[in-house]
Amino acid sequence: MAASLRAAELAPLLGRTLVIVAHPDDETIMCGGLLQRMQDPCVVFATDGAPEDSYFWRRFGSRERYAAIREEEANAALAAVGVDQLEFLSKESEAPLIDQLLYRALPAAFAALSRIVEQRQPECLLTLAYEGGHPDHDSVSFLSAQLGRTFRLPVWEAPLYHRNSDGGGVYQRFVDEDTEVIEHAVKGEELQAKQRMLSCYKSQFDSLPSFSIEIERFRPQASYAYSRRPHAGKLNYELWQWPMTAEDVSGAFVAFSSTVATSLK
Repeated sequence: MAASLRAAELAPLLGRTLVIVAHPDDETIMCGGLLQRMQDPCVVFATDGAPEDSYFWRRFGSRERYAAIREEEANAALAAVGVDQLEFLSKESEAPLIDQLLYRALPAAFAALSRIVEQRQPECLLTLAYEGGHPDHDSVSFLSAQLGRTFRLPVWEAPLYHRNSDGGGVYQRFVDEDTEVIEHAVKGEELQAKQRMLSCYKSQFDSLPSFSIEIERFRPQASYAYSRRPHAGKLNYELWQWPMTAEDVSGAFVAFSSTVATSLK
């Protein structure tokens, strides 16, 4: 059941929070308003933001140039709200962390994230929901759940997008909203600052209009069965005819859980 604004219930997110997202701009859409209220946030971008498919980067000249532009945009967006702690995980990882392919590099990503947690000692993690919108979003959801379990940290989540049973787009709502959702209304100077953040992401202007910038929605991370697809219907990236399936992604989660996680105990 969705709840109206209850700001006090978001207090666990307002201290030293590690915001773990997949790509530059995820953080602005997910929590660009609430981020401004956090006392000591650090934002981690878990991929380089540049897929292998030239469809995404052709107009920028090269995949590497596109990745560099997305990094520049993220730096500018966070500077617009005074956040100077950010990490690009692809620079910390021993394996490439390429947009759309994070599920293939879970051990390296988890190791790099673990080092960041050890260095920064966050009080709470905030990440994306397991919803089948993008395989990288689902991967950071999975990785954050593993981090929360390993370091005994509370994990919160926020939705971005998925498909409903008819294949229609659903934005900023959880697949399953049976549990309580806390809404944060972004307004006034906070909204103006969030708009400045969004304006920094010029390379993403084609996709950003689908999202509401005035409402952000959060809840403690649900207990997901990562061995299964996020929901029974077609997933967003399957409808986009990307090369991976939900079974590929959840299979990677199972493989990680049965091997790497065991070795880290």
